Amino acid sequence: MRLSSLADYAVVMMSAAARHCGGLARVNATLLAEETGVPLPTAQKLVSRLSTAGLLESTRGTGGGVRLTRPPSAISLADIVEAVEGPIAMAACVDAQHDCAIGDGCKVKPHWAAVNGAVRGALAGVSLASLAAVPATTEVHA
Repeated sequence: MRLSSLADYAVVMMSAAARHCGGLARVNATLLAEETGVPLPTAQKLVSRLSTAGLLESTRGTGGGVRLTRPPSAISLADIVEAVEGPIAMAACVDAQHDCAIGDGCKVKPHWAAVNGAVRGALAGVSLASLAAVPATTEVHA
């Protein structure tokens, strides 16, 4: 399983926003793009999606920008991924509109909900606060 580039960029941007917006401070998409290396059009697109999902609050005008809608400890990796990718699903057959060649004879299909729940649970266990933390440097001694 691999995140799409867009979901990966969303995690990187949200981590940067968490480092900047710990309090009531706002940061703009241009600064997030510059700091993270995410192209500005992509950063703007992600700000829109993350705002629609309720993870960022966006304000226009003087003093405007974005900020987290809740503390970084209350935002999970699952929240961010679902904001960009939609519900977490390991197999397409959980979608009612998916056309599967195996169909009703599949013995695994009934188990995908449990698998999806486990994956979502694992991602939900990782907070934005932990992703935004600056790791301690490790000194190498000769």
